[in-house]
Amino acid sequence: MTIGFSFRTVASRSAVARAALTCSAVCAAGLLAAAQSPAVALTDAGPGAPRPAAPPPSTLYQQGTQVRPRADAPEVPDISALSWVVADARTGDVLGAHNAHRRLPPASTLKTLFALTVLPTLPGTTLHTVRERELEGIGAGSSMVGVAEGITYRVADLWRGVFLNSGNDAVHVLASMNGGWTSTAAQMQAKARSLGANDTHVISPDGYDTPGQVSSAYDLAVFGRAGLRNPDFARYCSTAEAMFPGEGSSTYGIQNTNRLLTGANGVERYPGLIGVKNGYTTNAGNTLVAAAKHGTRTLVVTVMNPQAGGGLAVYEEARSLLDWGFAAAGRVDPVGTLLDTRAVPAAGPSAPAGSAAR
Repeated sequence: MTIGFSFRTVASRSAVARAALTCSAVCAAGLLAAAQSPAVALTDAGPGAPRPAAPPPSTLYQQGTQVRPRADAPEVPDISALSWVVADARTGDVLGAHNAHRRLPPASTLKTLFALTVLPTLPGTTLHTVRERELEGIGAGSSMVGVAEGITYRVADLWRGVFLNSGNDAVHVLASMNGGWTSTAAQMQAKARSLGANDTHVISPDGYDTPGQVSSAYDLAVFGRAGLRNPDFARYCSTAEAMFPGEGSSTYGIQNTNRLLTGANGVERYPGLIGVKNGYTTNAGNTLVAAAKHGTRTLVVTVMNPQAGGGLAVYEEARSLLDWGFAAAGRVDPVGTLLDTRAVPAAGPSAPAGSAAR
């Protein structure tokens, strides 16, 4: 029996055992161990030999908290977020979730999909001199890293501006280099679908509040897991501090706004944290995709819009879910899986360079 339970209620033990599992690699530039496990193949058995049981159906589209605990499973923490997911980054198994496919504004966690889409098209060593029109249309109140017209940047600098400072100015410049604002949004939409992320609707590539722009905790976990397979993505999302080019030959320091990574502003750093991306807008509230590695296990957690605890709750709720996920590994049966992304091709430009940005 598959057990789903509503918020703040612990489920009873499930009697269903899972016997087939497809594993996939996580690549993260010195942060994750590269390991690959092929799908388990059935051996030739006689006509009377017992067959393995089929995996139980996913419950991720059901409302409320979904978990399949065994007798010794730890209790699911008390989480106020509208939606969350805890998944094993190597296998894609979802250990637990709450309203996993609920469509909500993603804020800057959508930049994970932006990076998945655009990183393969723009080598980090490429030099680019920023033009005035590339900085037009940045939404009021946007987070900025300080990209300025007339300064020549390496693409790698701009990516650090995206991942550390969540700089919408850096996103606008990279999107312009990638073929334009509208083209990049279309590419991101296609990339999401190719990854099996069907809850996501992209309008503004930087995650800025825009009517109709949504994602889900499930989709964001898919993006985070896929990102960890890209060494550049993994390196950028795990960088706590960097120097950013200023006027002339000057530079200035920038710090990652993901407080679980930096331990800043009263949030204790989470041991083994890799990244990935945090966000905030008025409509989305606080959102977070976090990944951490303990021993040989890496977990991806998404938290969308905590309803209690203030602005730091997203970090503390992610911490609780990571703690639970590491403790629950091997003590719960999956309630679903993130799609295997090994064979997904990199998304490329679909429009000529120089198309108008928003």
